[in-house]
Amino acid sequence: MMPALPEPFLARPIAHRALHDGNVTRAENNLRAIDAAIAGRYGIEIDLQLSQDGVAMVFHDYALDRLTDARGPIAQRDAAALGALRFGTGEVGIPTLSEVLARVDGRAPLLIELKDQDGAMGPKIGALEAATARALDGYGGPVALMSFNPHSVVRLADLCPGIPRGLTTGGWADEDDWPVPAARRAELREIPDYARTGAAFISHQWTDLGRPRVGELKAQGAHILCWTVRSPEAERTARAVADNITFEGYRPA
Repeated sequence: MMPALPEPFLARPIAHRALHDGNVTRAENNLRAIDAAIAGRYGIEIDLQLSQDGVAMVFHDYALDRLTDARGPIAQRDAAALGALRFGTGEVGIPTLSEVLARVDGRAPLLIELKDQDGAMGPKIGALEAATARALDGYGGPVALMSFNPHSVVRLADLCPGIPRGLTTGGWADEDDWPVPAARRAELREIPDYARTGAAFISHQWTDLGRPRVGELKAQGAHILCWTVRSPEAERTARAVADNITFEGYRPA
């Protein structure tokens, strides 16, 4: 039986990439933003990328350029080197997942998204999933795992069978800058892998919540989270469908 999404993931809004401030003084996915989310009593969403030496790092982008003083792919540096980089906020160090787990220590629910390592949402995955499972071994706080790549979620079912898992989903609009082939986007758009992944929830693009497939999954008992809400007005619209929101740029009640 698939693990259900625990109540803490539905009780309070979830801070997207933690409670950052637009990367002015608190960088997304970094420790100041995580501390701020805990202080605000929000849930926390974070992203994972893989270091060159196989460590799960808490970072969204594939490249270091946007947020740090370094250039090039995150995957071409080891965890120690990544831990020494300086952010534009003045913070030092991309944290490992283990460091974030120690910092949170069960005080907030952690919604963890594994970024696609295949390049086209295909089956060439495994190392990040294994690194994630190693870091989570023995962690007792509320945690859930998700990915845009269904192959990743299937692998997580094998590695972390007791941890709730879900699919990150969306409209996959052709005009958006998705580095995924059009045919694959068309497949993913209708969320065909929900059952086979053993998912308990989706986290869906909030502007696409009216998609019939989303309503169908909700009617079947799936929890519906959504990304990324940026205003109270958008929140009211999203909550007509979604059980909870992932937010940034304002503080929900």
